[in-house]
Amino acid sequence: MSTQTLRGLSYLRRLRVRPTLPPWLTDYRAGWMLNDAIAGVTLAAYAIPVSLAYATLAGLPPQVGVYGYLLGGLGYAVLGSSRQLAIGPTSAISLMIAGTVGAMADGDAQRYAQIASLTAFTVAVLCMFAWALRLSVLVKLISDSVLVGFKIGAGLTIAMTQLPSLLGVASGGHNFFERALLFLQQLGDTQYLVLIIGVIAIALLLAGEQILPGKPVALAVVALSIIAASALGLRHLGVPITGDIPSGLPALSGPALRLRDVEGIVPLAAGCLLLAYVESISAARTLAAKHGYAIDPRQELLGIGMANLTTALGQGYPVAGGLSQSVVNDKAGARTPLALVFASVTLALCLLFLTGLLENLPKTVLAAVVLTAIIGLFDFRALLRMWRLSHMDFYAATIALVAVLLLGILQGILLAVLASVAILLFRASRPNVAFLGRVPGTNSFSDMARHPENHPLQGTIAFRPEASLMYFNADFVLDTVLTRLRASGPHSIRLVICDLSTSPYFDLAGCRMLHALHHELAASGIAMRVVGAHGHVRDLLRADGLAQKTGGIDRLMTLDSLMGNNRPISAS
Repeated sequence: MSTQTLRGLSYLRRLRVRPTLPPWLTDYRAGWMLNDAIAGVTLAAYAIPVSLAYATLAGLPPQVGVYGYLLGGLGYAVLGSSRQLAIGPTSAISLMIAGTVGAMADGDAQRYAQIASLTAFTVAVLCMFAWALRLSVLVKLISDSVLVGFKIGAGLTIAMTQLPSLLGVASGGHNFFERALLFLQQLGDTQYLVLIIGVIAIALLLAGEQILPGKPVALAVVALSIIAASALGLRHLGVPITGDIPSGLPALSGPALRLRDVEGIVPLAAGCLLLAYVESISAARTLAAKHGYAIDPRQELLGIGMANLTTALGQGYPVAGGLSQSVVNDKAGARTPLALVFASVTLALCLLFLTGLLENLPKTVLAAVVLTAIIGLFDFRALLRMWRLSHMDFYAATIALVAVLLLGILQGILLAVLASVAILLFRASRPNVAFLGRVPGTNSFSDMARHPENHPLQGTIAFRPEASLMYFNADFVLDTVLTRLRASGPHSIRLVICDLSTSPYFDLAGCRMLHALHHELAASGIAMRVVGAHGHVRDLLRADGLAQKTGGIDRLMTLDSLMGNNRPISAS
């Protein structure tokens, strides 16, 4: 064992982090094996046409997509925590690879494939770092609203890459709008036979999903199209077909390139990881809730990392857990990740013995498979609901949508992440400051703006900032309180009470704000008191000297006890 490896193991021991195997390995029941075997074969039948289509979308040989399902599933089965999640290429990651790797490869097909494989390897490395540093929590920074817009934008972009194949015309352009303009210009060159085949395939796929949900309808449509193409000689009629697909299993080897050999590989891998993790966690949580068990978000980083590592060793490109294939796996009866192992065995047999059957597959049918697979991305109903309920969420979704259309998948998702963080900070920077009044007939107090029937406090302003007081919102709270004080008339106010019961966290900027407020009030002869502070907030305020200025900060002091009598309180 090398010195570098020993140092790495020693470092992990010092960190006290250790990968844990998923519970299904020790709790497996023999009675589940038949269910997992049936689900695995069904998943393989679904995966063949989808993986061929997604590999083509990624600009890679069709069989590379099958490698992703075959090897990625095996890797995830070792370390993943979801029992039904299915791992393989996804539409968004495929498009990200297509839109980014081309410029890196500079027209070299071999280097293109090597960079795609290196990306999967880099995703695996980043997963291990993210797991060790417990970064799974960062995915929560991406709001659901941003994801809705991102998915719609990704769906539109993917659709625009596939429509030319559906019509048999050339494709091109660097973003959605360029592709759309070129597509419109080439409508006159439509090959109607290609279009008819594609439309029939879409109709069969949609009808099959309605009549036989969860069944490998796509495989049946692909088989029918191959039979028709062979019998009618569609290749000789100008219909583009897949062509020869090499048989045999992928050769396992390490990356042919090093990280430093490819500029921009880390940002690309980070974008793929973000997509893979968000999509995988969303699908895994949905299925876990259905079956009544919990997943481990941190363990999922290991599962996704191992899936991408095994895929990279087989010269595949980044993989993730997708909801559509996971639903197929679930409906087919999968009980544990052993279903992924059965799917991998089935795919291996197909690669060994059945690839010759796929060479007459029309490309327009693959486009039809992709177009029907991405229908679930177009959640326009959620977008309209945001417009009705929260314009802020609608704007966040719109930013993500437009960013993907203009900049592409990679830059779009990075901008969407920044938009999520910016919106989070904007909302947190303007918290509601409730000015309190007494609830009639009680000793309780609530927001006067929401309950105008409350009794105003004579000679007193009581305010409650409904957020933690931090550097990004402290000045806003101070300005709001001082504005209210000026509107009330300083000479009519004898006491200002700060209720911190809804402020669980403080930083030094929050302390500075209270000092500044006390200084303004003391200059006008107005007393200031603090109530409701949480334990560690009280400790911080006392250590910063605020207790001496406000007559003490006591956990027993309440707004009602201060308002129990109306005696004037002198300023400290």
